Amino acid sequence: MATALITHPDCVLHEISLGHPESPQRIGAVLDLLKKENLYDYLVHFDAPLAEPSAAYSAHPESYVQSIVDSAPSSGSVQIDADTAMNPHSLNAALRGVGAGLLATDKVMGGEVENAFCLVRPPGHHAEKTQAMGFCFFGNIAIAARHAIKAHGLERVAIVDFDVHHGNGTEDIVDGDEQILFCSSFQYPFYPGSYRPSVFGQRVNVPLAAGTGSEVFRDEISEQWLPALEQFKPQAIFISAGFDAHIEDPLAGLALMDNDFAWITREIMNIADTHSQGRIVSMLEGGYSLTALARSASLHVKTLMRL
Repeated sequence: MATALITHPDCVLHEISLGHPESPQRIGAVLDLLKKENLYDYLVHFDAPLAEPSAAYSAHPESYVQSIVDSAPSSGSVQIDADTAMNPHSLNAALRGVGAGLLATDKVMGGEVENAFCLVRPPGHHAEKTQAMGFCFFGNIAIAARHAIKAHGLERVAIVDFDVHHGNGTEDIVDGDEQILFCSSFQYPFYPGSYRPSVFGQRVNVPLAAGTGSEVFRDEISEQWLPALEQFKPQAIFISAGFDAHIEDPLAGLALMDNDFAWITREIMNIADTHSQGRIVSMLEGGYSLTALARSASLHVKTLMRL
């Protein structure tokens, strides 16, 4: 079965500030390499729909969502927190991210594609229930996972997050939800600075020291994530695909290589093949070296395509 690629030009119009590492060029870098490597034409393409703000209510209170809508400027820039700002295009870009996750879930659950990669920005995994932060406004991956439960009747879904920064927003949103297993690996101590203890059957946090490379990373994932996922038996898997744990990334200090992202994608796919009918929805999070991001994301997509 095919792999979907979901994106939208609105995601390129959002910009925090000139020269900011979470740049519009991140989308183009990935698309350009997918085309250069002759993968692009073999993907099933969808435009990310513009979600209604109410679609975010499954992860955020209505008052918070409305505050983001009300903050959107008609010109210039508005600072939402120390790391996160909006320009006139940011709200639509953020809602395209929500819409991409919902559409990907519908396409995968409907059997139209086996899996999907949402090439969207701004990212989402730092957005807590009532706080935008870390370049993120809405919890895209949590919203998509909840959609699989509410709209498609799933009883168990997993969210796995291999971004170099802990997915504090996702953790905050799904905390206590017994239908969602959340697995996160991340550099620690590092932004956002804290994480909640692991809870059997609900949360597996894997902090990694600065300088951690391929061997330790793979060992920790194999020893902590994979048994928990096997035991949980998710009916679909959602990936927060951050590529900033790469050794070339300028914002972090882990030392992963290109092939580590192919490896972890294959391991997740093995779980999905066993328990989830192969159903995977992946969404872009971090990755700030344009060249390393492009190579790693391209390998991630190529692996999802079973090539």
